[in-house]
Amino acid sequence: MSALTDILLAPDLRPFAVAAAIMLALGGIELLATLVGFSISELVGKEVTVDADSGNGLGGLFLWINAGRLPLLILIILALGVFSIAGFFLQGLAHGVGISIPASIAALAAAACSIPVIRVTSRGIARIIPRDETYAVEEADFIGHVAEVSIGPLDQGLPGRVRLKDVFGNWHSLVARASPESTPLPVGASVLLVDRDAKSFIAISAPTDLIAQQRSDRA
Repeated sequence: MSALTDILLAPDLRPFAVAAAIMLALGGIELLATLVGFSISELVGKEVTVDADSGNGLGGLFLWINAGRLPLLILIILALGVFSIAGFFLQGLAHGVGISIPASIAALAAAACSIPVIRVTSRGIARIIPRDETYAVEEADFIGHVAEVSIGPLDQGLPGRVRLKDVFGNWHSLVARASPESTPLPVGASVLLVDRDAKSFIAISAPTDLIAQQRSDRA
């Protein structure tokens, strides 16, 4: 283990080892937070908003790697992961032929190689992950809609999460908890979003006729 640590902390590999460590830490914290019905994505911003008409070169780069199509935290974790893999691969090739690339040059080369990979992978991820919001709807529009409990059960304690599809076909994952008068709502239950406070949506068990009506509207 010490030999592996020494290799990873070698000066020419240090930027990529640090990037990998940050990626693993962020991913682990987000996973644990999600299990208790919270997400640090909401503390760092849900999505990146970039003005497509601006002449800013950095803004154009963000648009090119699909910033705005997936949560900011996911984009950061993805970028760190791709950067670290590219760096380790590049230095591995160099060590294979008996040379070592200076860390600064290797980091620039790895970053340049990472950008097109991030573009492709972020586009694929954006198609499969649920989004908390989109440009097409406001959060207030979800009140009165039926959703399904995805992380729960929902009760009056720690919030969980529900998922629903809006009229544009976009899936949303929303923080929610049961109303004070409601019994616990298990994972998989259909719930009606009846209100919203500063932290989460308020849900009750969805009436059977409303569930049937919503399903018929989607058909």
